[in-house]
Amino acid sequence: MMDFPPGLSALSDRYDVVLCDVWGVIHNGVASFPEACEALTKWGQEKGPVVLISNSPRPSADVVAQLDSLSVPRSAWSGFVTSGDATRALLKANAPGKVWKVGPARDDVLYDGIDLTAAGCEDADFISCTGLYEDEKEVPEDYRDRLKVAADRGLLFICANPDRVVQRGDRLIFCAGALADLYESLGGKVVMAGKPYGAIYDLALAEAERLLGRPVDRDRVLCVGDGVITDVKGAHDQKLACLFIAKGIHGEKAIGPDGKLNPDAVLALLEAEQVGATHAVGDLVW
Repeated sequence: MMDFPPGLSALSDRYDVVLCDVWGVIHNGVASFPEACEALTKWGQEKGPVVLISNSPRPSADVVAQLDSLSVPRSAWSGFVTSGDATRALLKANAPGKVWKVGPARDDVLYDGIDLTAAGCEDADFISCTGLYEDEKEVPEDYRDRLKVAADRGLLFICANPDRVVQRGDRLIFCAGALADLYESLGGKVVMAGKPYGAIYDLALAEAERLLGRPVDRDRVLCVGDGVITDVKGAHDQKLACLFIAKGIHGEKAIGPDGKLNPDAVLALLEAEQVGATHAVGDLVW
């Protein structure tokens, strides 16, 4: 049965490690959430390690600067793994070769040191997608014709960010997962690197073991996230406990007109995706 704790401190006797989502939980792409950062800082000081687990398509070392710029304190986390980290392993498995890189130039660090040549949909060996080229202006349908060419050629589509949308300020922005959905609908084959798929959890748990200095008891690992089909499903599939942050991207469905968590709506939201969470709160607080 899912419960609704007042905050993270109410769970501190049940778990040793937190694997925490980033975008939507501790920042919205424009500013950090001070109470969430404070809660994670207190967990790290009083309980154990916090490993950030993000569907960012860039390597974790490259995303730290973004967290710093959004005033996410270093004290709020002890380790960091990204979908980009998992993607690099998939890219290396397909190198050397020609890749159609779909995504903004800021994500090109993902390809550093890997023997790949940029190509288009007509002559690439495979696709690597980190997002839309201009996610403030474009929508997935803008890519249909090019993706159809690639799908007809049988190209593998490596998705570096399984998120379909993300909240940037007060807007929802399309992510690489939305393009992956479209590619699959066209008959293309997709491989996902991040949540809810297993590779990124293997990296996160290995990082937790390194920080703890001992094997992780999976029954004492708490996943925190706001995405039902990424964070909650990932924890559910890995048989890990999950704290669902309901005011994230699903806030319109999970929060009542009074601004408070609506337990019945949360249950309905999770049941619609056939997943369950162990706990749920509105915002991450201590």
